[in-house]
Amino acid sequence: MSSSPSPSLSPSPARASRLALIVVGLCWLAVLFDGLDMFIYGSVLPHLLETKTFGLTADQAGDLGSYATFGMLVGALTAGTVADRIGRKKLMVGCVTLFSLASGICAVSGSIEVFGLGRTLAGVGLGGLLPTAISMVSDYAPRGRTAITIGMLMTAHHAGGILSAYVAKWLVDPVGWRAAFWVCVVPLVFAPVLAKFLPESLSFLVAKGRADESRELATRYDVQLPAAAGKKTAADRWDALVGLFRGGEWIQTLLYWLASFGGLLLVYGVATWLPTLMRAEGYELANALTFVVVFNLGGIVGMLVAGRAADRFGAPRISAIWFALTAVGVFLLGVHMAQAVTMLVVFLTGVFLNSAQTMIYATVSIRSTPDYRATAVGWTSGMGRFGAVFGPWLGGQLLAAGNGDWGFTAFALAGVSSMVFIGIAALRSAKSGALTGSERKLVTAH
Repeated sequence: MSSSPSPSLSPSPARASRLALIVVGLCWLAVLFDGLDMFIYGSVLPHLLETKTFGLTADQAGDLGSYATFGMLVGALTAGTVADRIGRKKLMVGCVTLFSLASGICAVSGSIEVFGLGRTLAGVGLGGLLPTAISMVSDYAPRGRTAITIGMLMTAHHAGGILSAYVAKWLVDPVGWRAAFWVCVVPLVFAPVLAKFLPESLSFLVAKGRADESRELATRYDVQLPAAAGKKTAADRWDALVGLFRGGEWIQTLLYWLASFGGLLLVYGVATWLPTLMRAEGYELANALTFVVVFNLGGIVGMLVAGRAADRFGAPRISAIWFALTAVGVFLLGVHMAQAVTMLVVFLTGVFLNSAQTMIYATVSIRSTPDYRATAVGWTSGMGRFGAVFGPWLGGQLLAAGNGDWGFTAFALAGVSSMVFIGIAALRSAKSGALTGSERKLVTAH
């Protein structure tokens, strides 16, 4: 069923802004809790290893870190299908509920197996929440400000990382590591708030033919209804995927996938092992956790500046440069320097690392045709998730083999590989024609 035009010819900026504020605010809090739950394992990991909780070894710790990222892979790949059936609002509520309860499983666990189950279930919720929240704010963002609104949303993920470091600093030594995971259960009380105040996605309501609900919501806040899109069949989706490999496109597609694999290996490898590796470099636990704070502050700054840099110089170029700078920064973290210098390096690494991966998605979006764009970005993100699973495991294997000094070097090499792959892809694509300014859209995903 097609939707009617906007309920009013001139939507009220005040009421539209109020709706955007409600949606972005609630989604920001949900993603904040997502970041807290994601980073809390890395923040308490040095304590778990030092106290040999559950008899935990470094290689087992790497496996546990990969359980969460594997769950995120499952959650991210199924989120779109589930959201199409039950709606984005219900899926977000379900994801928050799932990762909150899963943290409770971790808090009461008495064995590695139960703890691992909790982290895997948490990962499913974490992986499903982020793309759904991005879709929600895209629906309600003020016209012409979608990219900056998504960038603001992504700052919540890094704010959650900062919060995880403080939770670990304040609770782990005096109370115990379980207290940190009990804090991650607190978002459970936020789920009813989300269910009551978050509106359903207008795109979902229109797609489902729920015209009365969508029109009532649009009228209440004086915003435009999205046009009804034609329903894609399984054959359409398969044809879009096959289209990524037709002719010489298969080379380009694989280059993007390899770049995304290295980028997310780097992102989640560093996120999991940064405190532990810094501890191995001789820093006190409190200082190692401070590095987590500084790293995520850099991530917030990076998300806010990446779009502007890409608009001016082009997303492919910025992605390659950002990965090169990330590789230098990560490598330097393995060199014991004055603490003030190390703090600066950690901050700058946070700036470049997280937004470098974002620029891969932006590049894929820019270089793809409209018919294949969503498929291209989705599969690039999905293939990158395998790197997210591999990164935490790799760090654990290096530490278990007594090669912790190689941890930062290995992650730096992943950054170099992504720089090479995205650089080659950009050079090959540049031969097919110049980009127009209107094509430069920032696509944010993790």
